[in-house]
Amino acid sequence: MIRSLPFSLAAVLALCAPAQAQQSLESVYKGKTIDFYIGFSPGGGYDFYARLLARFMGEHIPGKPNIVAKNMAGGGSRTAASFMYSVAPKDGLALATVDQATPVQQAVGDPTIKFDTAKFNFIGNPVVDNNVVVTWHASGVKTIEDATKKEYPIGATGFNTSSQYPQALNIVAGTKFKIILGYPGANEINLAMENGEVAGRGSNSWASYKATRPDWIRDKKINVLVQIGLQKAADLPDVPLLMDLAKNDEDRAALKLLSAPPDIGRPVFAPPGVPAERVKALRAAFDATMKDQAFLDAAKREGLEIDPVSGERLQQIVNEILSAPQAVRDRLATLIDVGPQGGK
Repeated sequence: MIRSLPFSLAAVLALCAPAQAQQSLESVYKGKTIDFYIGFSPGGGYDFYARLLARFMGEHIPGKPNIVAKNMAGGGSRTAASFMYSVAPKDGLALATVDQATPVQQAVGDPTIKFDTAKFNFIGNPVVDNNVVVTWHASGVKTIEDATKKEYPIGATGFNTSSQYPQALNIVAGTKFKIILGYPGANEINLAMENGEVAGRGSNSWASYKATRPDWIRDKKINVLVQIGLQKAADLPDVPLLMDLAKNDEDRAALKLLSAPPDIGRPVFAPPGVPAERVKALRAAFDATMKDQAFLDAAKREGLEIDPVSGERLQQIVNEILSAPQAVRDRLATLIDVGPQGGK
């Protein structure tokens, strides 16, 4: 006959379980280092947010491990994503951030993606902010209409938002952007704009420009042609949304799907296969960091806006993108398909 435990003993065991779990997690992380891989070269928005998070998040993880940011540029952040999927340890000691459009690329059947984004364990996103396509003030392109008059080179890091947006504009708005692929990161494209090598930059978050190049905005060095998001940024009321440029319902639905990644923002994730309790601890640490006053003060000093999305919600957004209707995904695939030479 199986007897039930006395109530007092059952209560004691129930109270001990969380403490034992905490102690187990502390043993995993105490004295250890978490490698935080950044899929782009130093100096851009992904790099700034990742390095800020790395400075504070360890304090909120059991055992208080060090977090070391490491740049792993290549393939528009595909190198880092592939590494996290196939090579990185699955013990909770590896984190990464890659291009927010990666789930969209998977959804439209990009054959170069050799991993399943849905299997990453998303930890959180520190900021939701619209992306923008900009041109340099000396380029002669101040509006989308200007960009329809002749071919203009525009810089991109790879097959991601930086090439997707100008390619979509070429099809739905008649612009004539020649997409120049292969820049390793933000700084390289910014320098190319300043030097006249390219007329503009295919994608960056508006928040990143405000944080890293406020003088460009103040001195009107860049022209914001279009913004990408589900609603307009409060301080860009006169800049059109990309999806509002569609001329039919089919294209609007496709561009709405393309406009979802800003909610993914600067995604932080762990590899597939990390034990659930460690994912839970990392998500809790991320959430706590987003409320840490020292973190918020540092973000303010560095001009970085904080508008976080939890890991659970981020996982849901990725799954929603990957489960979009096939007809919508097929149409979007035709809008953002970029050949090796940049454009069709």
